[in-house]
Amino acid sequence: MARPLLEVADIVRSHGCAFLKAHGDTTSSAKRRVLRDIALCRTAALGGHVDRCTECGHEEVSYNSCRNRHCTKCLGTASARWFAARESDLLPVQYFHVVFTVPAQIAEISLQNKRVMYDILMRASAQTLTKVAADPKHLGARIGFLSVLHTWGQTLMHHPHVHSIVPGGGLSQDREQWIKSRPNFFLPVKVLGLVFRGKFLEMTKRAFAQGKLSFQGTLQPLNDPDVFAKRLRCCYENSWVVYTKKPFGGPAQVLKYLARYTHRVAISNHRLVSSKDGRVSFRWKDYAHNNRKRVMSLDACEFLRRFLLHVLPRGFKRIRHYGIFANACRRKSLDRCRDLLCDSKDSENRPDPQDAPEIEKVPSCPRCKSEKLIRLKLAPDATKIFFMSRSPPGFEAA
Repeated sequence: MARPLLEVADIVRSHGCAFLKAHGDTTSSAKRRVLRDIALCRTAALGGHVDRCTECGHEEVSYNSCRNRHCTKCLGTASARWFAARESDLLPVQYFHVVFTVPAQIAEISLQNKRVMYDILMRASAQTLTKVAADPKHLGARIGFLSVLHTWGQTLMHHPHVHSIVPGGGLSQDREQWIKSRPNFFLPVKVLGLVFRGKFLEMTKRAFAQGKLSFQGTLQPLNDPDVFAKRLRCCYENSWVVYTKKPFGGPAQVLKYLARYTHRVAISNHRLVSSKDGRVSFRWKDYAHNNRKRVMSLDACEFLRRFLLHVLPRGFKRIRHYGIFANACRRKSLDRCRDLLCDSKDSENRPDPQDAPEIEKVPSCPRCKSEKLIRLKLAPDATKIFFMSRSPPGFEAA
């Protein structure tokens, strides 16, 4: 894919100062760190190296990445390494994609209590899949799956939801049989929605009773137990959306999907259209109108505000494995699944390694193609820390 002409880093460098001037009092140190890292990523401020060809003398300068998980430029290598480790976990069966989302009343609470509420979202969705799949009326199997938390919609507004990638079947309770789901149907979404709603709200009640939730601003009245209980009662009255996307054709399609979906931020550089006159334009899909492609234009400060809505709490794990894919028993459980599937006519072809994203190879000289390169280290250039024309105040305090 061609290098984008505009990057989020360009917008941070150009408008970070104005953003912090307008929102600095409410911008946490974690968000300041994200802005700073993105602005300095792959610049002289972070150091780097020079690859010098001993044959023709050509030099290539490469600056270090910031390695911040919210940086749009640092996800490719991380995705490839994670992907290489996950390739051996795929089973030769059909896979399903299940999405759990929460109503607006809950999303509003989650924005002020990210660590607690995002964890509840992931645990409730996982327990829902596990419980419904284990019910003999539906599948009657012990399943495994991978879940990924996303917190954004196409227009960068706050929209927390969980994507779960699930094999179409699981182990019987005695681990002696592989139980296959019906073709192109995994579990009833209405049942999933009811169970998910119950588990999520029960966990939320418990978190509130334990004093783990707090509210400020317009949500401050929710600190009152009666007001909070009334809010949850309203949530019980509404249907919660759980839906299953079209199933994958096989492990090869899952590999391609995981490679581009697990390691993502709110917006990729390739969606950016322009940044001029203090406004940022970007492409988005209008799901309400048959995925029609549109262009949205926002004030640059509003663009950065929305982008920073999706900064996760430090150390929060947004990619998790459950059931037979859980780390504690994964190797043993997967070996057992493959033993049961090896002679099954239902098994799909093994994924093609060519479908995996390639991890960066040893570089060669772009001029003479020689691989006789020597690498010289470049120390971080302290004079370039604030290389931006208008250095956003507060970066140094991040």
